[in-house]
Amino acid sequence: MEQKKLLAPFLHQSLPLRNKIIMAPMNRRRASLDGIPGESMITYYAQRASAGLLITDNTLVASNGGEVLNTPAIYNDKQIQVWKKITDAVHAKGGKIFVQLVHGGRVGHPSIQNGESLIAPSAIGVQETIHLPDGTYQPMAIPIAIKTPEIPIWVNIFKQAAINAINAGFDGVEIHGAHGFLIDQFINPHSNLRTDHYGGSIENRSRFLLEIVHGVADAIGKDKTGVRLSPFRALYDLKPYPEELATHQYILDELQKINILYVHFSSEVINGAQSIPLDFLQDARRRFKNLIIMAGGFTVKTAEEILRTELVDLVAFGRLFISNPDLAERIYHDLPLTDWDESTFYHGGDQGYIDYL
Repeated sequence: MEQKKLLAPFLHQSLPLRNKIIMAPMNRRRASLDGIPGESMITYYAQRASAGLLITDNTLVASNGGEVLNTPAIYNDKQIQVWKKITDAVHAKGGKIFVQLVHGGRVGHPSIQNGESLIAPSAIGVQETIHLPDGTYQPMAIPIAIKTPEIPIWVNIFKQAAINAINAGFDGVEIHGAHGFLIDQFINPHSNLRTDHYGGSIENRSRFLLEIVHGVADAIGKDKTGVRLSPFRALYDLKPYPEELATHQYILDELQKINILYVHFSSEVINGAQSIPLDFLQDARRRFKNLIIMAGGFTVKTAEEILRTELVDLVAFGRLFISNPDLAERIYHDLPLTDWDESTFYHGGDQGYIDYL
């Protein structure tokens, strides 16, 4: 029987991996209200260390990072100390782990971030509700537009979070430029109505991301820096726009110039097809010469198919890793995969989190 491409060792100078199976970043919401990772998260990540690479829950870079309740963070010493326990547990099993750095921007509510206001490129709110600490669901608040002189502060906050990550023992970081969060809000003209050099043209709307990438790569090394993007996905009111393809082509060209380790595309399956089409991946491969990771509802079969195209180097799995902590071994031995329980995806205790066998 032909060996599965997923199981082949990934021989790369900067990121050698035991296989091509990546655990995708998923916010399981098991941290405390002040962003300290829960103790069960140590077990959770250690259980999944047989993946080639683990990418953590999206992890806040600042106290006003917004997003949702119980999101982990990495901006203070208490948070860093628990993350160090997590990375030690993963490394003890021979695994590798990157942290995904995020700021929610306009996604969130002051009541889940100590009363601090939401921030965004422009004062445009998300027309959705959010779960609050008192158990109610309320509309997301209108954010405050970041002033131009404040932008370098936020670039440095991402940079410091990356330094914190290395101090916590992470093998690298993934900058979350996707899914409608702060960086994506700068990229998308529906949420960015700025008239300074961070808004308007493709180059201007991409500037915030690229300044963050430069800062992080300079601080911890370009070979420890990845970026996640979600072209053609509509999340948190960020709808498609005419320049979406050209915008991502420009971003890929610029990321190649910086020479970061990888780009991680977040796709989804719609009517049986990936939202990121093959012709986009073909163009992306020509523009970006380093590693390409792709996530998007893959099965083992469809992951093998996308690897055979050689348009991506590594495939990330999300929900399959929730219910199959030993996913790599199950694939190797052709064992049946356990179904997940969606009711335990978020919040809660250990049930549906660390009790899958």
